[in-house]
Amino acid sequence: MTQTSHDRLLIIDFGSQVTQLIARRLRELNVYCEIHPYQNVDMDFVRSFAPKAVIFSGGPDSVTREGSPRAPQEIFDYGVPILGICYGQQTMMAQLGGQVDSGHGTAEFGRAFVTPNSKLDILDGWFAEGDEQVWMSHGDHVSAIAPGFEVYGTSPNAPYAITADTKRHFYAVQFHPEVHHTPNGAKLYENFVKIAGFSGDWTMGAYRQEMIAKIREQVGDKQVICGLSGGVDSSVTAILLHEAIGDQLTCVFVDHGLLRKNEAEEVVAMFRDNYNIKLIHADERDLFLGELEGQSDPETKRKIIGKLFIDVFQKHADTIEGAEFLAQGTLYPDVIESVSFSGGPSVTIKSHHNVGGLPEKMGLKLVEPLRELFKDEVRALGRELGLPASFIGRHPFPGPGLAIRCPGEITREKLDILREADAVYIDQIRKHGLYDDIWQAFVAILPVRTVGVMGDGRTYDFACALRAVTSVDGMTADYYPFSHEFLGETATRIINEVKGINRCTYDITSKPPGTIEWE
Repeated sequence: MTQTSHDRLLIIDFGSQVTQLIARRLRELNVYCEIHPYQNVDMDFVRSFAPKAVIFSGGPDSVTREGSPRAPQEIFDYGVPILGICYGQQTMMAQLGGQVDSGHGTAEFGRAFVTPNSKLDILDGWFAEGDEQVWMSHGDHVSAIAPGFEVYGTSPNAPYAITADTKRHFYAVQFHPEVHHTPNGAKLYENFVKIAGFSGDWTMGAYRQEMIAKIREQVGDKQVICGLSGGVDSSVTAILLHEAIGDQLTCVFVDHGLLRKNEAEEVVAMFRDNYNIKLIHADERDLFLGELEGQSDPETKRKIIGKLFIDVFQKHADTIEGAEFLAQGTLYPDVIESVSFSGGPSVTIKSHHNVGGLPEKMGLKLVEPLRELFKDEVRALGRELGLPASFIGRHPFPGPGLAIRCPGEITREKLDILREADAVYIDQIRKHGLYDDIWQAFVAILPVRTVGVMGDGRTYDFACALRAVTSVDGMTADYYPFSHEFLGETATRIINEVKGINRCTYDITSKPPGTIEWE
């Protein structure tokens, strides 16, 4: 649990797949909040967390089932505003003396429209143009509201779509305001935090100053090692740490030979030259590519890269005398995902964020200055720290690098061809002003050669696939709808400018069923 001095909102998680979206909506309103599974929340926890308001999330269970999740009963006497969403509404009603029933033809999934009954402070700005579109996802339904509550909105299958006890500032809605299918949902959250008296003091400027003070307090005069990949998370971590502790920080940049065109040089120039950060550039391209030679199984390739990365990082980190801390770019979604909803804290954090167990191996303590932030907040902090906009807005890049964009055996020749093709593709996207509209774009080189004719000669070169997707968080994605003119122009440029490719395709697979990356 954070020790931040900001006003705090507690989200009690009952297992909804979109609970993180609630937190993101609140953070966008400059409100600090944390998500905690219901079974980890008792009144001792609530009092120590000291929330200014509480939100009950949705969830997959049925309130009518014996032993189903509940909030601490005493929380209703704690004296702060509470908002219940979907399952959160149902448990609120059940715990306060209302009635919830299952089935009876009132299940509702998908788009619905809510009609107002009367005015309510949390609905300020709603119903200006008639009924409001919302997103429903419930099998059970409230059949009798709890004493003190009144109905303020209904839908065809939810007669108690919006209920409230205005004296206690308890609000309950059957729909999900956090999803984009409820277009005016952000306004409802804005009204709720205003009612609760939040000042909107959660800003990246304030976070920067507070975190610098915390880093200095935690680290003291000791040395810190930071693994630098060149991605946004590790870069923001490094620059924040450098601002806090200066030369006590040493970054280790492992160059595995699987980076994009000129990427290694750009990373070294930015950190060593622009920021004057102590940087070990571990050029281990020959080691990685040698070990990968002849390997075509994607999981084997990943394991080789992961093991070598740990070995190389440890070898170079061991040269830093007096190092007691390892800095990581762990984000808040990683922290949430490392907590088991069904059984409290899990024993492991996602392996790609806990650098292969290095803290334990090397006896290092962790510094994780981004662990309270979502990805969009990391980008905002990066802007606050002065990173270039072109760098902050970069598309995600996988840890194993180009290895997973090169199905089949990896060779230096294929990697060189892939780098050139990818550079042309990204240049095209930027020239057409499309880069910021796309979540991720890249080229994959296919493990096949195809016949072509160039000039008067026959060619037998590689085919490549262009990939570009739109997404909010990478969990689901759809292909970007390029025009045929763009695709034709891009294919022509790649085939003309990149020796070794004579055929281009465009991947129009969504996620699911496909993944964003090819391996």
